[in-house]
Amino acid sequence: KMSLKSFSRSKAIHLMLVYTGGCNGCDIEIVNCVLSPRFDVEQYNVFLTWNPREADVLVVTGPVTHHNRKPLEEIYAAIPEPKAVIAAGSCALMGGVYKNIHGDIPSEEIDGPVENIIPVDAKVPGCACRPQDIIAGVVSALPKLLNAD
Repeated sequence: KMSLKSFSRSKAIHLMLVYTGGCNGCDIEIVNCVLSPRFDVEQYNVFLTWNPREADVLVVTGPVTHHNRKPLEEIYAAIPEPKAVIAAGSCALMGGVYKNIHGDIPSEEIDGPVENIIPVDAKVPGCACRPQDIIAGVVSALPKLLNAD
C-alpha cells in the first residue's frame, strides 16, 4: 500500500538549493539543470522550491562558512523525512579553494565540508559541477525517497 507522500514523490521531486559560501558556479549549473532547454529536468517533474517544508532533496553548494552553518542546520531540520542531501561541487565536498591550505590549522571561517555538518547521501564532484553529474546525483538519491513509507 502506497502512502500519499510516496505517491506524490513518485510523481514529482522538489529540490531545495542552499548556497553556503563560494563563487556560485555550482548554483548556476544546478539552476541550468532545471531552467535551460538543454537539460530541462522539469519535464521529468523535478522542480526547485525555496520552502524547506516542500523539499524532498536538499542540494548544498559551497564550503559551509561559519556564518552559514546554523541556517543550513535549520533548513535541514525543517525538511520532512524521508529526505536526501546532495553535496554539489568541490567546495561542498572538501572546501575547494576556500579550505585551509596548511591542513593542520583549523580555519576560523570554514566549518565544512557539508558532510561534517549534516548527513550527505550523494556527492557530486567538480568545480563547477557538470549538469549531467548533478542530475545523476539526484537520481542516485531517489531510492531513499521512493522506498521509504
